[in-house]
Amino acid sequence: MEKPGSAARAAEQLRASMINGELAPGTRLAEASLTGPLGVSRNTLREAFSTLIEEGLLVRRPHRGVFVATLSPAQIADIYRVRALLECSALAQAPVDPPRAQGMRAAVAEAGRAAEAGDWRGVGTANMHFHEQIVALAGSPRLDGWMRQLTAELRLAFAAAPDPQALHRPFVAMNEDITALYEAGEAARASEVLREYLLTSERVVLGNLP
Repeated sequence: MEKPGSAARAAEQLRASMINGELAPGTRLAEASLTGPLGVSRNTLREAFSTLIEEGLLVRRPHRGVFVATLSPAQIADIYRVRALLECSALAQAPVDPPRAQGMRAAVAEAGRAAEAGDWRGVGTANMHFHEQIVALAGSPRLDGWMRQLTAELRLAFAAAPDPQALHRPFVAMNEDITALYEAGEAARASEVLREYLLTSERVVLGNLP
């Protein structure tokens, strides 16, 4: 018998696979190949699919099945608009308390290790973790959940980039700069730099769309 919350856990595992770049846009999700790895029944998996469809991460196509969503330019622009509201506010209003930057610092280190190894998908994953840690400064589980959904959607947009290294390399140093500003007690300045960063990222991502 499945434990309560199995559908939520399955949805989170699928969401994490998107954030980590393991599920590309347009991928068909076959029930038979997922129930075993996720440890759930088909009914529970369908419940998880329904959750992710509501979040815009999956789409159901009649007579064809469930697929990972492909985002339009308008959807990507909307994601960045919401990100700016969430992230810049969380950073600007965060208490000046450098120990709270440990999550940001850990994500910066994670990106550095991945870059040295030439693992640019790993750099992208570390970048997602970095932005989740910025929102975590607000101390709100609800905001953390919203950001988790946004980062999964954003990774789908990143998948369209033909050159992951060119896409992710510039933001490794930018993440370091933002973290250093916050650690120095300059949260407002860090938020301003982040806003410009997000505008640059949006232009790069949209510019890489086919």
